[in-house]
Amino acid sequence: MTGVNRAPGRVVQAFRRGSWQPSLDTVALPGRSGLALSLVPEAVAAADRRRYEPPAGSFPPAVRRKLTDTALGLFDRGTVTVGGLGEQSAADFRTALWETAGVPAALTDRWCGLLRGAPPRPVAEPDGALALVSLPGNTFTCLESVLAEAARSAAVWVRPSRREPLSAARLIAALLETGWPPERLGLCPTERPALRTLIGLTDRQTVYGGTGLTAAVRASDRLQVRGPGRGCALVPPGTDPAEAVDRLLPLVAGDGGRFCSNVRTVVCVEEPSSAAEPSGAAGQSAAEAPPAAAALALALARLLADALDALRTEPVDDRLPLAAFRVPGEAGQCARRLREGLGPGDRMLTRWPPTARGAGGAEYALPALALLGPGAGPGHPLVGREVPFPFAAVLAASPAGAAAVAARSSFVHRPRGGAL
Repeated sequence: MTGVNRAPGRVVQAFRRGSWQPSLDTVALPGRSGLALSLVPEAVAAADRRRYEPPAGSFPPAVRRKLTDTALGLFDRGTVTVGGLGEQSAADFRTALWETAGVPAALTDRWCGLLRGAPPRPVAEPDGALALVSLPGNTFTCLESVLAEAARSAAVWVRPSRREPLSAARLIAALLETGWPPERLGLCPTERPALRTLIGLTDRQTVYGGTGLTAAVRASDRLQVRGPGRGCALVPPGTDPAEAVDRLLPLVAGDGGRFCSNVRTVVCVEEPSSAAEPSGAAGQSAAEAPPAAAALALALARLLADALDALRTEPVDDRLPLAAFRVPGEAGQCARRLREGLGPGDRMLTRWPPTARGAGGAEYALPALALLGPGAGPGHPLVGREVPFPFAAVLAASPAGAAAVAARSSFVHRPRGGAL
């Protein structure tokens, strides 16, 4: 059990059984804000489930849709009351996100816009399920899953990230402000091991997280696991490197490099007719690429590295803002692990130091780009590697090698015109 946080400051409360509830078990949020988070012990969550009864009364889909639209407006620009924090304005929210999670206001504005601009959710007759959504800490756009479950479930419990619980708490507060029935909502922050308990207590689950977290749970008909996307881009032969970089830069560095859809691997593909012969014919594997693809990879990688080096930390670049780290030393650890993945034939082409310091204790892992050596493929430790800042690995490959990389990616950016 986490020790009681005795430091002065405010504590974000859990929302249980229809009201905001404090807890003796708390954890400090990152940064210097003095904020902490109430944690719900597993035994308390289990007791809440035993007492839970599906809410009575009609709550039609059209009403839910209207209230969620209103709530998103409040979430973005309104003032809401968050348990333990009191009234929180839009400016207060942005300040708190920056101080605790390193998310600059420019990214908060963009992500609020993405939530409000999401395609309309289908209006269907809700069922009687108690749903769970376990959120990541990298971005709050995953709150879309909370809204989707709120639209179709009897009730939804939200397990926020301990790194960034403020957005989930604000959304719960915004829904309550619209008149959403409180018995249909829950904010249930827990220790990581308690996730399995929450999965067992609920009828339907959506779980976000990195490789370690998602590997700890198994997907099923009622459990959706949303893990790393390993985004990749396939660059065909004959591509102008400068034009490719114009297209790739926002895919790599957009949203602070924090989305699972960000491009992490750029594959320069050789013409099928000149691809390497099968193993044994010329001493090459089918995944290896001949000189033309390697030359394109080198030219593209140099230009993309220059573009990433040009991004600034502070003042925030409104076009491609970078997020900061608030856990001391974490930026350096992330950057160091990347470099530990470099093999003998690989090199880092970005020229700035791996990390930088900002104002108010902020730390940054600076954008990075690695050019991988001959023979690199889907098994390379930097292919599809996800980190919470902009990073991409560039390699050359035959069509077979490119297809193998793409097969492990949930987000494949192909050249216009379709398949290779």
